[in-house]
Amino acid sequence: MAEQPENVAEQYPPAQESGSIPSSPPEPIVDPEIARRQKMIVTALIVGGIVFIALIILIVILLLQPGVPTEAIKNVFIIFLAVEMLIVGIAVVVLAVQVATLVNLLQNEVRPMLNSTNDTINNLRGTTEFLSENLVEPVIQLNGYLASLKRMLELMGLNKK
Repeated sequence: MAEQPENVAEQYPPAQESGSIPSSPPEPIVDPEIARRQKMIVTALIVGGIVFIALIILIVILLLQPGVPTEAIKNVFIIFLAVEMLIVGIAVVVLAVQVATLVNLLQNEVRPMLNSTNDTINNLRGTTEFLSENLVEPVIQLNGYLASLKRMLELMGLNKK
């Protein structure tokens, strides 16, 4: 993990004066290890793509040579595609079952929790209104009466400010 600068001035450049044209935003601090890994991954993908394209070109060149049994290769390729479609079909069925399970979970477990939460919120709202009407408002009225009594005593000269 990269070491953090000890003070903020090392991490961020000073602010520009007002009226000056703002420059581009400061460059983010990037861990060199992460940057190296990202470069290696990009390099590996580029090399892999080039090798794959070269392999395709080599296969096409070899298949165009006279005397190559292209019928057998075509049949093997068709069988390969059929097996691949079978695997994709199974994956779609599994996905459909998972979606059905998710819908069941949402209807039978999450919806009751949401209903319970709404009931709790409504109960809390009622409690808040009750406390406001029966506790807070009388205290506010009492404070108003006491303030008016104090002001009246000050006007009569019985109480000093």
